[in-house]
Amino acid sequence: MQQPNLDTATYPALQQYLLHLADTALILAQVQSEWCGHGPQLEQDIAITNISLDVLGQARNWYQYAATLINDNNSEQAITEDTLAYFRTERDYKNLILCELPNGDWAHTILRLYFFAQYQQLQLTALQQSSDATIAAIASKSLKENTYHLRWSAEWVLRLGDGTSISNQKINEALTALWPCVYELFIPATYENELVLTQVINEVQSLQVPWVQAVNALLYKATLPIPLYETPAWQGLNGKQGIHTEHMGYILTELQYLQRTYPNCNW
Repeated sequence: MQQPNLDTATYPALQQYLLHLADTALILAQVQSEWCGHGPQLEQDIAITNISLDVLGQARNWYQYAATLINDNNSEQAITEDTLAYFRTERDYKNLILCELPNGDWAHTILRLYFFAQYQQLQLTALQQSSDATIAAIASKSLKENTYHLRWSAEWVLRLGDGTSISNQKINEALTALWPCVYELFIPATYENELVLTQVINEVQSLQVPWVQAVNALLYKATLPIPLYETPAWQGLNGKQGIHTEHMGYILTELQYLQRTYPNCNW
């Protein structure tokens, strides 16, 4: 992987940002994978499982790059993608709160995926222009996969919202439950602000207006109410900085069990 042309003082911020991207993808993949064998139809069961595998692959790419940077900066021990995924504690993870929430019913899972995929479509498009060549390359590859994730989840939002009275009720409930979590997407962490200065990323807030416009347009088509976008009072949660919901501990317990019980095991 090509080393970024950055001042060494910027490396900690870059490492944290890469972990944020990787952790978000890993946790979403882990939670969504619970649908494997439980989807409403065989075709959709396979689709959501494949999407989870795509997102897991993205997590691996971000973890591998983060591990490379850590090792190249005088790490005392060799760090790998597995080390970063399996041997950190809850407060070390920097994933979005949205992605650690329980699946709930099909409507909750679909709407969460749509919100994230719409955000990631904008994020990855911008990251293709990153001053860091490796980030730009990973973003370009991931964007191709995410385009399908976005189209698939958007079609389901339309199907549920403009479907039966029950499906409309279910996705309305999902909208009420998930909407408070979308604000975190556009509140920059300290490490994100630092990377804006070196043109590694664009300002996080710049994605807010196009995201809201795209989401509102789909909700309107799906005959769903359009929520007001007003920044809420601070709720004490900040996944980007390692402050998570109670659900995170349960996710890690399952995700990390095998490696923590039998360290360095492999197939």
